[in-house]
Amino acid sequence: MQFTRNKVFSVAAVAGLIGYAVSVWWSIEPSPIEPEALQNEQGKLIVGYATTQSLIVTMETLLDKPGGWLSNDMMPPSVLMDNMPAFEFGALEQTRDLALVMRKEFSRSQSQSAADKDLSAAHSKLNIEHTSWLVPSAESEYTDAIKLVKLYQARISDTGNPSAQFYARADNLNEWLKEVQKRLGSISQRLSASVGQDRLNTDLAGDTSARQSTPSAMSDEIKTSWWKIDDIFYESRGSAWALLNFMRAVEVDFADVLEKKNAEVSLRQIIRELEATQETVWSPMVLNGDGFGLVANHSLVMANYISRANAAVIDLTNLLSQG
Repeated sequence: MQFTRNKVFSVAAVAGLIGYAVSVWWSIEPSPIEPEALQNEQGKLIVGYATTQSLIVTMETLLDKPGGWLSNDMMPPSVLMDNMPAFEFGALEQTRDLALVMRKEFSRSQSQSAADKDLSAAHSKLNIEHTSWLVPSAESEYTDAIKLVKLYQARISDTGNPSAQFYARADNLNEWLKEVQKRLGSISQRLSASVGQDRLNTDLAGDTSARQSTPSAMSDEIKTSWWKIDDIFYESRGSAWALLNFMRAVEVDFADVLEKKNAEVSLRQIIRELEATQETVWSPMVLNGDGFGLVANHSLVMANYISRANAAVIDLTNLLSQG
């Protein structure tokens, strides 16, 4: 009996070590996409190719990385992991935003023009719940979305096919940047709440006639649960990772627009801040120190980079809005 008990304990210990090693391997974050990966294989300059390629490669990287798509796994060790699923969700949210703007703005010449059928279908498939594991699974829907974006990319690459277009205009770019502002602002607020904040209610500030449906307190104590701090941190890293990929593509497709507005430096500043969010986290866990205390607060460091990137996005938006 004693021998059997020891044997079971040994097998369980070995299985646990193997599971831990696999989870560490699967938790390795993908590197940002290099600009060379966004270029057309034929070397031709096709407007919109880099942006569509960044969306394609971003989703393919998430699906093909070690462990694949982990957010909907129901078996160990991935069911016990939360950092990489949070990273995946953050990147997915940015991908959904770009897919939406591609469908509504980049592929349309004006508000009365028809939406591209492939982009419309791709956007719908990207919106499936990221934790869905039954039929249809999240992976299958995202794979179908990639195929549809590739069809759109092939059509804009065909000079003899005018049915698909990508319009690199300042107003179109501004529409996407507005979505980016909202996303980065939300991320920054969630990261800052790691230490708890007494936030004043500014919902109706700037308009004396503004009203809201239900009353709310003048101030509110906002603090992230200790169990959610690492999830929000890695969700932010995933969001910044995807956004970095997209910004590098925008630098290619909207080069003429940025040059005309003298806004190249503003975009490069955004890219630099986003690159800083991808620096290696040397700590084995996300620390949550208070203020100027002895222990670091990784969430506040990330919030700093995200806020600075958001400020640069606002500056870029203002430059593009000028005549």
